[in-house]
Amino acid sequence: MLEQRYFRDILGQFTTGVVLVTTQTPRGLTGMAFNSFTSVSLNPPLVALCAAHTSSTWPHIRAAGEFAVSILGEGQEELCKTFSTHGAERFAGHAWERTHAGHPVPADTLGWLDCRIETIYQAGDHELVVAEAVEGAVTDSGGPLVFHGGRITALPA
Repeated sequence: MLEQRYFRDILGQFTTGVVLVTTQTPRGLTGMAFNSFTSVSLNPPLVALCAAHTSSTWPHIRAAGEFAVSILGEGQEELCKTFSTHGAERFAGHAWERTHAGHPVPADTLGWLDCRIETIYQAGDHELVVAEAVEGAVTDSGGPLVFHGGRITALPA
């Protein structure tokens, strides 16, 4: 069996995009950063993400049953780091807009999707979440923010 650290090092060689998942809950706005996000199906439009069992934010998003996914672009590294930091004031100091469903999305995101949770599978130390995308928009055409080699960065030009 692969040693956990070595497995992480291997997977770190795979470049992924970075997204924020945000929602409005009875307690207020909540959200977190993900790099484990992917498209699943075009018909119906499905996406998937993986949330760690240790997350203190994910249970609130899961309970809401729906969320927005914001695709982050170059220049949004600090925003991503804020949404990856436990206890940070995540929605302060940035311009936000609302989707038609009322979910917050950064005003300068590359694109967003409003999603409704369809299925949650237990997968090791994470939950594998499949959600239907019910609305969305491309809002900018800049370069993406990516996660590679254990760090968040923009793609070189």
